[in-house]
Amino acid sequence: METRGIMGGLYKVTEWITRIAVSNLLWLMCSIPFFFVLLTKYLLWVNMPNQPETLTIYLMIILAPVTLFPATSALFAVTRKWVMGEADVSVFRTFFKGYKENYKQSLVGGIFYTLLFVIVVVDYKVYMNQLGAQLIGMVMLVFLLILIISMFNFFSMVTHYHMGVIQILKNSMLLTLVRPLRILSTVICVGALIAATAKFPFLILFGLGSLSAYIAFFNFYATFTKMQQMAEKQRLADEAKAAGDLDNMINEESKKD
Repeated sequence: METRGIMGGLYKVTEWITRIAVSNLLWLMCSIPFFFVLLTKYLLWVNMPNQPETLTIYLMIILAPVTLFPATSALFAVTRKWVMGEADVSVFRTFFKGYKENYKQSLVGGIFYTLLFVIVVVDYKVYMNQLGAQLIGMVMLVFLLILIISMFNFFSMVTHYHMGVIQILKNSMLLTLVRPLRILSTVICVGALIAATAKFPFLILFGLGSLSAYIAFFNFYATFTKMQQMAEKQRLADEAKAAGDLDNMINEESKKD
């Protein structure tokens, strides 16, 4: 029997906290190599801020496509179920099923995005340190923002569509350019979550990844649904126009007779 009242509300809140925490911990667990190197890099930067780039940077570049991207796709597979109203699915089963099914596409997409991120960041640093080239550096910064937004679309599309990775990469970029405002809100919300995590570090373990994925897929799905509705309206309008043209043709023929 369903629990109602205050106890029912508390039960639902506790249930959602558990779902968010468990999925977030699974994401971290499957990304341990990447986050371990990231933490090492952070500690080196804190203790030796003037230290030149070390091996940790190269390790992060190698590990991101292999660990972080597949784990993030699996996390999106879980939050996709939540957004689409299937909150009672098994977090463990859905996560590892998504991890297995989307690993290859996530790996290829991860290599693509990691290389682009490296190129853009290096160009940004080079141009911002050159006198008179700051404008190009700012362009690189804008392109970096576009990449981040399209990456959220990439994870959403990997879990929502059955298509090739090249097509997913193209569509994620296209959607970013066609519908930038809705997706930009994802970056703003995730940025707010990161700021909150800086103040409350426990969110790294129990919510940062899951909540970010939920927000990203929620905005993607809202955009996707709206575009579907617009396409359906256009299809109905075209059918009505075609039917009207056919009626006119029949009337013209009748007049001739």
